[in-house]
Amino acid sequence: MRHVIALDVGGTGMKAALAGPNGELLHRARRATGRERGPDAVVDGILDFAAELQAYGEQHFGEPADAAGVAVPGIVDDTNGVATYAANLGWRDVPLRDLMTKRLGGIPVALGHDVRTGGLAEGRIGAGRGADRFLFVPLGTGIAGAIGIDGRVEAGAHGFAGEIGHIVVRHDGTPCPCGQRGCLERYASAAAVSEAWAAACGDPGADAADCARAVASGDPNAVRVWSEAVDALADGLVTALTLLDPRTLIIGGGLAEAGETLFSPLRDAVRRRVTFQKLPTIVPAALGDTAGCLGAGLLAWDLLNHSDRMEEPT
Repeated sequence: MRHVIALDVGGTGMKAALAGPNGELLHRARRATGRERGPDAVVDGILDFAAELQAYGEQHFGEPADAAGVAVPGIVDDTNGVATYAANLGWRDVPLRDLMTKRLGGIPVALGHDVRTGGLAEGRIGAGRGADRFLFVPLGTGIAGAIGIDGRVEAGAHGFAGEIGHIVVRHDGTPCPCGQRGCLERYASAAAVSEAWAAACGDPGADAADCARAVASGDPNAVRVWSEAVDALADGLVTALTLLDPRTLIIGGGLAEAGETLFSPLRDAVRRRVTFQKLPTIVPAALGDTAGCLGAGLLAWDLLNHSDRMEEPT
């Protein structure tokens, strides 16, 4: 059976799959990145994992993988296949596409940014399916975005498109590691809500999920923390939709797991802020933690389909 290798590399762990022609995940596996051993060990671990998946596919499906897709965090030059920078993994300018192509015997390899790759999957086969324009915003440790246009995701001229987490929503606000002050992710990421709720409730181990539960039970301190986060998020999203005019706005990540505790006030807050703008449909992400692998598989199939078209006689 034809299949491709799909790898989603995170800061602490790797999710992998063998994906069929229709995007179905035929086999799944997970592994730690081993980042405590240094950036070279992380790269070696990725290559080893991919080779093991290749061997598994040959053994169980009777033929080798046609291609591979890899999603990685940080700054990614997907045109040249270089993982430019990832603070969590400690690497700079890793020619990952070439290294993986060589390790896998010459098969084509696509490299993509983790959020844009997850957004590709959400847009094509997840919550944005059927939308010609969408914006995917996962609310996790930070906040990023994927701008979907006619079935593809826009990377931008320099690979920075979609960095909605660094829209300034509170001038002269909390300092951000990016060098600015008042960035959206300092107020509305899951990490920011966890930090604010831990301070408000006096429990250093409390997190955003605890805050959401406290909101649902009517705790006034939790309601205050949550409302401040939702207001900041709505400010950032309205800026984004003013610029991008998406038909569907997909919210994912850890904070979205709060369900209507998040989505009901968020929809209201966005609605109050729009004037001339068209209000997009605001929906939760549908694919969960499989989005990265599914997207990496789509990247690989896209690479093959593009090659097939290039080889067609004119």
